[in-house]
Amino acid sequence: MLSVENVSIQFLGRVLYKELSFTVSAKDRVCFAGPNGAGKSTLMKIIAGLMNPDSGSINRAKYTEVGYLPQDGIKHTGRTLFKEAETAFENEMVLKRSVDECSEQLGKLNPTSPDYAEVLEKFGELQLKLDSFDISKMKPNIERVLIGLGFKYSDMDRETSEFSGGWQMRLALAKLLLKSPSVLLLDEPTNHLDIDSQLWLENYIQSYQGSVIIISHDSAFLDLLVKKTLAFEAGKVTEFAGNYSYYVEQSEIQRQQIQRAYNNQQKDIAKAEQFINRFRSKARRASQAQSRLKQLERIERIQLPQEATKSIKLEFPQPERSGQIVIELTNVVKAYGKNVVFNDFNFRIDRGEKIAVVGANGAGKSTFSRILSGAENFDVGNRKLGHKVSISHFAQDHAEKLNPNMNVLETIEEVAGSDAAGNLRSLLGCFLFRGDDVFKKVSVLSGGERSRLSLAKILLKPANFLILDEPTNHLDMESQKVLQDALIAYKGTIVIVSHNRDFLDPITDKVIEFHSDAQPVKEFHGNLSSFIESRSNENLETPKSNISKKKNVKSPANRKEMRKAQGKIRQEKSETLKPLQLRLEQIEEKIESLEYRKKEIEALMTDENFFKSKDHIELTEEHKTSSLELESAFSDWSKISDEIEDVSKRFEEKINQI
Repeated sequence: MLSVENVSIQFLGRVLYKELSFTVSAKDRVCFAGPNGAGKSTLMKIIAGLMNPDSGSINRAKYTEVGYLPQDGIKHTGRTLFKEAETAFENEMVLKRSVDECSEQLGKLNPTSPDYAEVLEKFGELQLKLDSFDISKMKPNIERVLIGLGFKYSDMDRETSEFSGGWQMRLALAKLLLKSPSVLLLDEPTNHLDIDSQLWLENYIQSYQGSVIIISHDSAFLDLLVKKTLAFEAGKVTEFAGNYSYYVEQSEIQRQQIQRAYNNQQKDIAKAEQFINRFRSKARRASQAQSRLKQLERIERIQLPQEATKSIKLEFPQPERSGQIVIELTNVVKAYGKNVVFNDFNFRIDRGEKIAVVGANGAGKSTFSRILSGAENFDVGNRKLGHKVSISHFAQDHAEKLNPNMNVLETIEEVAGSDAAGNLRSLLGCFLFRGDDVFKKVSVLSGGERSRLSLAKILLKPANFLILDEPTNHLDMESQKVLQDALIAYKGTIVIVSHNRDFLDPITDKVIEFHSDAQPVKEFHGNLSSFIESRSNENLETPKSNISKKKNVKSPANRKEMRKAQGKIRQEKSETLKPLQLRLEQIEEKIESLEYRKKEIEALMTDENFFKSKDHIELTEEHKTSSLELESAFSDWSKISDEIEDVSKRFEEKINQI
């Protein structure tokens, strides 16, 4: 389907890779792994045709289409959300207009004229191509993908210019998925997604009929999806036949093997040097010493891999112990114009709690973190900080507040205590500032570099309450692991806004989920993976702080019986829906397979020599059969979908009656 052949590229005199070759086959699932700056995104741009390598080539099969999603930088204007998503089918829409024009011409021409026969032939060819794409399914497909990525039905007629950068990237991803290219190139696709949208994307990619290449710093996301890993390390690329965790495991085994071989070689070299130094001045053994010296010069020295960031240990300054209650919000109301984020909101955080904050974009997660830190005011209510509580708050916009005239090292020295002063360059290495990078002026740093520097600066301040908003966005895997280990060992209280499951799971022991309806948050005791697993059964507790403020609340015993009864109904609902959902998934897989094959045939039909080929009759018949099968499959899909909706409504009515 696609091959990379002998590709080499240098950047600022540094070799990123030399004579790199690999192939991407049909339905491959590949990830590019390695530290920031290793050339992963560069290679993705080369494959997408946006950059040229210094040497080598990218070869594609004739009908291979490549679709590329960058990390950021895409902005849509001038259309509504739905109309912009519709441009993913631009070729099909042009085809439909051409068919309509031909139809209109035929109505005006004399059926006996030569022009009529010519237009009729053109109409037949265009209609045949259009038949391979069912226009009637375009609208539901667009809505399915947009809703899956977190948009609402009420967003469909909104102007795209109204959406923020994160939502713009979701729209770009939606258009790419709707185009359904042969090869998907996704550079950090989850950066702007909440948990629900990420789970939807995982399911979508699992059933995607084309090949997918992913760059991501979310190892849980990669482990679920990829089957091959290309590791970018120290100017070379190594292929591993497994997911990200398999690569980590195997690369560690290889590292240990290289270390042992290096140690053995060093022992042999030391012995040889000892012999040479001892006997080179003695006439009787001088020739032997000279022979040993030549042997030593011919030895191919084993090079150790670059020392991994994870060997560096990050330790937070030990803060003063806070009181039992760290912070308490009472009857808080917060609105932006007509958009009410919090209404009579109550919440309390106790000492030592490590909380993951999740929820849809725009639901109030970042607002919550800013209110906790005192960086944002609220309209009504009270915020009470506990005894001896000291706060360090990291948010993405803090990067803009750095002094542009300082360099990286000076910025850190400004806040570092005497205990950390001697180890600052090693600590900066954790945040990907290595070598001469520490002397760069803040004014020349990229947005990602400024964000990492801001995070490093904040974490070096002694504080017993950390509030971190998306701290891993610009960190590579190894740096994430260093930060993760430090947060696990941290004795204070933590609130982390993030959707990175693999990062959060070992750190946090509580999850709070925000909804975009100004309702109380839902609280779950456990890590994020457990929360996701249990959420299907809605095994969530209302926070104690909210319970205490409500009137006419049922007694604990009654609530327990009520939840038990509701749980039984939900279990019955799950068992009833399971075979229907399985059948629906099977039908969707069939539809995607049929659509993919139809697109392949359609691509063949665009060849001017298609109707001269020996198998054009067979392919035309297959195209017709596929169309009929698709029509039947969509009919089945509609029936099953309606049945699932009816069953869900019936059980929800039962639950609401309790």
